[in-house]
Amino acid sequence: MRTIDKIEAMSREVVLGIDVGTSGVRVAAVDRALQARAMAAVPMPPPAQADGRSRQAPATWWAATREALARLDLSGLVVRAIAVDGTSGTILPVAADGTPLDDASMYDERAPGAAVEAVAAVAPDDTAARSSASPLARALAWGDRQARLLHQADWIAAQFTGRLGLTDENNALKTGYDPVRRAWPDWIAGTGLDMTRLPAVVPAGTAVGHVRADLATQLDFPDDVVIVTGTTDGCAAFLASGASVAGDGVTSLGTTLTLKLLSDRPVVDASRGVYSHRLGDRWLAGGASNSGGAVLLAHFTRERLVELSALLAPDPPTGLDYYPLCRPGERFPINDASLPPRLSPRPSDDATFLKAMLEGMAAIEARGYEALASLGSTPLRTMRTVGGGAGNAAWTGIRTRHLGVPMVAVDSEHAAVGVARLAWQGIGHAC
Repeated sequence: MRTIDKIEAMSREVVLGIDVGTSGVRVAAVDRALQARAMAAVPMPPPAQADGRSRQAPATWWAATREALARLDLSGLVVRAIAVDGTSGTILPVAADGTPLDDASMYDERAPGAAVEAVAAVAPDDTAARSSASPLARALAWGDRQARLLHQADWIAAQFTGRLGLTDENNALKTGYDPVRRAWPDWIAGTGLDMTRLPAVVPAGTAVGHVRADLATQLDFPDDVVIVTGTTDGCAAFLASGASVAGDGVTSLGTTLTLKLLSDRPVVDASRGVYSHRLGDRWLAGGASNSGGAVLLAHFTRERLVELSALLAPDPPTGLDYYPLCRPGERFPINDASLPPRLSPRPSDDATFLKAMLEGMAAIEARGYEALASLGSTPLRTMRTVGGGAGNAAWTGIRTRHLGVPMVAVDSEHAAVGVARLAWQGIGHAC
């Protein structure tokens, strides 16, 4: 093939990133330059909530995935690989042939107290499996059924390959996987769980098979489309931002403040909810504060926030030392279940009050990245921002002053684009 023909053929190649969220599925076709060439999304009914349970039928995920693929306009494009991300901590038990034995237990479902205690009795302090919503504890509640345990992204990937029993290092983390030793730790057996039920773990971005021939025909795909292990939704969103160098941080300014930092070293502080996902030879550390947009909406309507934000200038500082919270209790960067909100004295001017709250949140954010560095992470060097507060120019200016690092525009806010990066990685295209 002539060089010019090879270049033209490569320009038509894309990979598919599939983001399976709580309320819908999004698929992105991403080219070698990491540009989304096509995108489609399909909503799903929310998980059923009853008696402390949060459940969703896996068939709903697959139906939405198939529909999103059907809506995706791939005219003139050639699919080379697929990777899937799913909600972190969502699990399901399946039979040997992959048939779900129950509805999936969602990431926000609380495990029975006895199961949580069984994990706490043997688990080390630095594992992400120690929590009231622990996937490992929820798996214990299924009892002695002879079943495999899979995560959401694992099961969707298996629908493409027909190959069961595989997961990635990121989805496995909250189930007790040790990403430093790269193994399921022996202490898991002490919980009473049969460890043969756990999936084999490979790094995110590993090629693990091809799309089944019958499915490739149905989808009108080439017969050599590679399936690559994906990641969690949070890790995929980080990858979508374009952050790729140790010291790159991404803050999500949503209902709460979520901080993620790429580091050369893993850091852990279970008391503050700090864990590190493995991304190749680097680590994605993070934490989440209870402060954030919910506090602003407790005092102002969305319309009033827009109106007041237009009046704000980052300087000079108000001099007010706020710690904005909706109610007592903080988890990161301070672990204090009784920490009271600090929102006084309140100025008579609403704009000044709002500015002081934004300053308080910026201080929390800066303190959070300092906390990660104090644990041993690579220090923050650049900042990218996603979420509803990303477009607030005054807040950006205030945050720049507190963080002291350059603000960088995100490549994309779609997790589907981020997990597509792993699909390219899995077939040897560095990005």
